[in-house]
Amino acid sequence: MALNIAFIGMGEAGHALVSGWGATRSATITAYDIKLGDPSTADEITERCDVLAIGCAATAAEAVAKADLVFCTVTADQAVNAAQAAAAHLRPNAFWCDLNSCAPSSKRAAAAVVEGAGGRYVDVAVMSPVHPKLNMVPLLISGAHAADIAPVLESLPMAPRIVPGEVGAASSIKMIRSVMVKGLEALTAECVLAAVEAGVEDEVLGSLQRSHPGIDWPAQAAYNFERSIVHGERRAAEMEEVAKTLLDLGLPADMAQATVMWQRRIAGSGVAAPADAVATGPTPIAAQLLEKLKT
Repeated sequence: MALNIAFIGMGEAGHALVSGWGATRSATITAYDIKLGDPSTADEITERCDVLAIGCAATAAEAVAKADLVFCTVTADQAVNAAQAAAAHLRPNAFWCDLNSCAPSSKRAAAAVVEGAGGRYVDVAVMSPVHPKLNMVPLLISGAHAADIAPVLESLPMAPRIVPGEVGAASSIKMIRSVMVKGLEALTAECVLAAVEAGVEDEVLGSLQRSHPGIDWPAQAAYNFERSIVHGERRAAEMEEVAKTLLDLGLPADMAQATVMWQRRIAGSGVAAPADAVATGPTPIAAQLLEKLKT
C-alpha cells in the first residue's frame, strides 16, 4: 500500500528528500510551510511544490490529516511549535519524524505533544548536508518507535541507523558534534577576516597548511564562508539549541554561544555567496564581508 506522507516545512531539507525520491515514487506527498501565510513568500512554496509534483496544503492540519508518516523539517526554533500546531490533527499511530536540529530537551518536549495526541514520535538527526546525497543522507534515529520506522524509511528509500536509547539520543550526537563542525566555521571567519584585514592571509593560511596538512585551508575557508553566508541564520538557530544542550548537561556553552553570533553576523551581512566559493578563494569573500562587518 502506498504511503501518505506529509512534510511540515518545505525548505532545503524537504526539497532535497522529495527530489531524491524522484517522479517514480509510490508515496502520495503533501507539504505545508509557514511561508504560505505570508504573501511575500507564499509563491516560493507553491512553485516548489509544483516543480516537485506534490500537494500544497493551506494549513498544517490539512497536510497531516491523511498522513501515515510526517517529516517535520522546519527551523530548529520552530520544532515544538510545529508539533503543537499539527498534533491534534494526526491520524492515530501516525509517525512523526522530527528531522530538526534541536536540543534533546526540545525533542522530548515535541515528543510529549505528538505522543499525547496518539502519534508515534521519532528523533531523527541528519548527519551531513542534504546535498549531494538527497534522500540518502545519513540519518540517526532513536526513541521507542525507531525500530518500527526504520524499515519504512529504508523502503522509500532513505538511510537510517538506529541509535539505542530514547528520544534525545540521536539528537545528542548531532548537537554535540555541531560544537565542532559549526564552531570551526566561526573560528574560520574570525581568523581569516582578521588575516585579510591585516594583509597577512597568505602567511596565516600557509602556516595552518604546514601545521595541519590534511586540510586544504584556503579551500576550506572559502567553503566555510559560503556555508555561513547561505545557511548562517539556520545554523545560528541550531547553535542556540546546541548551547541549550550543553547547559542542560550542566556545562558552559561559551563556544556555542559565540558561534551563534558569528553565524548570524555573516548571514546578515548582505554579502552574496559566490557561485563557486572554492574557485573564488577566501580573500575576495573576506574582503566583501569586511566592508559590511567592520566596526
